[in-house]
Amino acid sequence: MTPLIFLPGMMCDARLFGPQIDALSNKMPIMTFPLDQHDSVEAMAADILRNAPPSFAMAGLSMGGIVAMEVLRQGSERVSHLALLDTNPQAELPETKAHRVPQMAAVREGRLRHVMRDEMKPNYLADGPRQGAILDLCMEMAADLGPDVFLRQSQALMDRPDQCAILKSYTGKALVLCGREDGLCPVARHQLMHDLLPDSTFEIIEMAGHLPTLEQPNQTTAALTRWLEDT
Repeated sequence: MTPLIFLPGMMCDARLFGPQIDALSNKMPIMTFPLDQHDSVEAMAADILRNAPPSFAMAGLSMGGIVAMEVLRQGSERVSHLALLDTNPQAELPETKAHRVPQMAAVREGRLRHVMRDEMKPNYLADGPRQGAILDLCMEMAADLGPDVFLRQSQALMDRPDQCAILKSYTGKALVLCGREDGLCPVARHQLMHDLLPDSTFEIIEMAGHLPTLEQPNQTTAALTRWLEDT
């Protein structure tokens, strides 16, 4: 069976996909790449292609989706299936770049926890009984990765290219998925990706924000399972 590669979002690791790994690991080989060694999406994607199997399915969430699109640009013939979750195919807007500058300065001054707690993570999730536990896990992942990774990932996001053209050229089976209440990567952006991809399914997860893999794990896993049916 075709291996599945998970690419996590900014300051996240394999735990972002914990429920999906638990559910799918008895069905196919699963790999994750933490995106922590480089400061450009091009270098991250090249590293994945150097270490990935000859052919694979790939699911990326948020920054992971951005890197997945660059993997597609560099080696689309190796990607049998593509899933883009709560992500953005466009280059970063100037105002978003400008907002990153003080965040990066704060992290250099030792305030990673402050930046993650007060400026980033509160915007990630829909209201729900598990919000506190999920935020705690996000903070734990960020602390484990550390400030240097934050700075590298921030630089990579600032400099990323627009990938709309590569999506139009990809003919493999694709899934576009997002939380209904994602304030960072809204539904309209996912509709754009769905419209660009020639063979895609669009799934909106209700009562979820930017991290549906954790907020609504059963619904998200079911959507991924349908996407992977013919691997």
